[in-house]
Amino acid sequence: MDETQFLQLITQHQGIIHKICRLYRDRREDREDLFQEIVFQLWKSVGTYGGKAAFSTWMYKIALSTAIVGFRKPGVKIVYTDVLPDRAEVLNDGADELFDVLRKLKDDEKAIITLYLEGLSYKEMADIIGITESNVGVKLNRIKLKIQQLFKK
Repeated sequence: MDETQFLQLITQHQGIIHKICRLYRDRREDREDLFQEIVFQLWKSVGTYGGKAAFSTWMYKIALSTAIVGFRKPGVKIVYTDVLPDRAEVLNDGADELFDVLRKLKDDEKAIITLYLEGLSYKEMADIIGITESNVGVKLNRIKLKIQQLFKK
């Protein structure tokens, strides 16, 4: 894949990166830094994209890994909050409240719920995260319950 193709795909799927940045970073400057880091990691890893999965699936895997690894670096402070109703319509109404709640989840929970809200199948989520489809279902149900409890607080 050449640079032009890569940039076209990044432009086409940049919403994925923005959602992950918003979920994993609180401050605008931190989100911008994470966005740049994710694009850099995608470019560095573009040779590993074999086309077996959709580009967006591969992109999620790299973006989530980059966001989570950033939390483990010293000096990065995380502020969490909790919440979740059901799927994409939630992202339009009350998005700020939803993101506040999602920030309270653990990193692996954030990854699963992000993919769920994007409408990915359990198989696609399992491929991205590296767990079984049935494990995705179990974890997703627990996350939904946790979010409902957080909304009640």
